[in-house]
Amino acid sequence: MNNFVYVLITPARNEEAFIDFTLQSMVRQTTLPARWVIVNDGSTDGTSDKVRPYLSDHPWIKLIELPRRKERHFAAKVNAFNIGREAVKDIDYAFICNLDSDVSLDPDHFEFLLNEFAKDPGLGVAGTVFREHDGYNSAEHSFEGQNHVSGQCQLFRRECYEEIGGYKPNKAGGIDWMAVIHARMIGWRTRSFREKSFFHHRKLGTAERGQIASSFAYGVKDYHMGGHPVWEMFRVARRMTKSPYIVGGAALGLGFLSAIIRRPERPVSNELMAFHRKEQMEKLRGILTSVISFKRVDPFQTTK
Repeated sequence: MNNFVYVLITPARNEEAFIDFTLQSMVRQTTLPARWVIVNDGSTDGTSDKVRPYLSDHPWIKLIELPRRKERHFAAKVNAFNIGREAVKDIDYAFICNLDSDVSLDPDHFEFLLNEFAKDPGLGVAGTVFREHDGYNSAEHSFEGQNHVSGQCQLFRRECYEEIGGYKPNKAGGIDWMAVIHARMIGWRTRSFREKSFFHHRKLGTAERGQIASSFAYGVKDYHMGGHPVWEMFRVARRMTKSPYIVGGAALGLGFLSAIIRRPERPVSNELMAFHRKEQMEKLRGILTSVISFKRVDPFQTTK
């Protein structure tokens, strides 16, 4: 196996407005993938029309078309990813990446990540922090911390991806989160690096829905993923203190509460849920310790 060969898979649905940013970013990479499979996941817009002009000049880009469909959900995204993975099985790759189709990357993005993998044989999943148009920076505004790898660009060591059994389909979302937590639970290190970042062009979680509906859905997803109620209270309270996110914070809490009342079946194992809650409580203790001792809280370093 070539130690630095990587492949990309991009499930893309209705990304006509953004996918050109991603295409331009990839053709400029200093270290190109052996293959990039873009799976048009039932788009009803001109997503494929944006991709086709790149195919002749960049033979390492492959486009797969799936039938059109009205519904958008994350279980279908896993299906599209798996179809893309079938299209790279003839390649002796060492790394596999899920890359969303609404991001802009620095030209050396993948060169940087591959160098980090070379330094740490125990690193199973890696990525970088990201920014958005409204000034959001995941290193500063999220308490997921440096151990979380954002789903918009997750680069896996092949052995790690195979050991966790790949992405698990779940209509409510959280497929990227489950993969990273599972990797950590079985002993792999996972890491986001803030020395580099990428730009996310669509507001996080708002694909085909508004910001309030997105916040409500995140609350439901937090329940699905087995989040600790105490951590969720902290998350809601913090968001409600940050204008203009007051309404979004309330919607987040209502989503979590609605799920508690309905008690839908969770897609995660009891073992994974316990591991996740333990990590959340460790983060919360670290945050409260810093607050009590009047130290600055660095959201990115609430996890070690």
